[in-house]
Amino acid sequence: MSTKAIHAIYDDDEVLVSAAKRIHAAGITVKEVFTPFAVHGLPEALHVPRTRIAIAAFLYGLTALGLGCFGVWYMMIHDWQMDVGGKPNFTFYHNVPAWIPVLFEFTVFCAAHFMFWTLLFRSWIFPGVRPKNPDPRTTDDKFLMLIETNDTDKVSRLLRETGASEIKIV
Repeated sequence: MSTKAIHAIYDDDEVLVSAAKRIHAAGITVKEVFTPFAVHGLPEALHVPRTRIAIAAFLYGLTALGLGCFGVWYMMIHDWQMDVGGKPNFTFYHNVPAWIPVLFEFTVFCAAHFMFWTLLFRSWIFPGVRPKNPDPRTTDDKFLMLIETNDTDKVSRLLRETGASEIKIV
């Protein structure tokens, strides 16, 4: 028996969350859920592991801060020393308070841009790439739950019991 995909369409987000809890309790793995907006409680209902995006953002920020410190040191201390107001820039640590706004802004700028590229690569949503959304109604007012299974009859019955308005076997 080959694996088939089942598309279950829901009309309400609360019904979707309760259905996800019941389906997960039955031991069925939900491959993907397509929603028009973020549904509170859905990741917990499906037992989706926490994302590592915060760790990536922190590492991007550290990298940007390091690059910013190196750039400020190179430009202001090593390459072209300036005597500003009778205070020469001979050491990095004496001038750090003046560079805090620059380093902060550079860190935020680089971390935000790296996060943008991480989102594009992780979600694979580049210009010209067709989206993976199986039903365009999920961008408006419907919720789609995608399940891959061998036992389509049992899963379809369970989905009907949970309140799915449409069920398609693909």
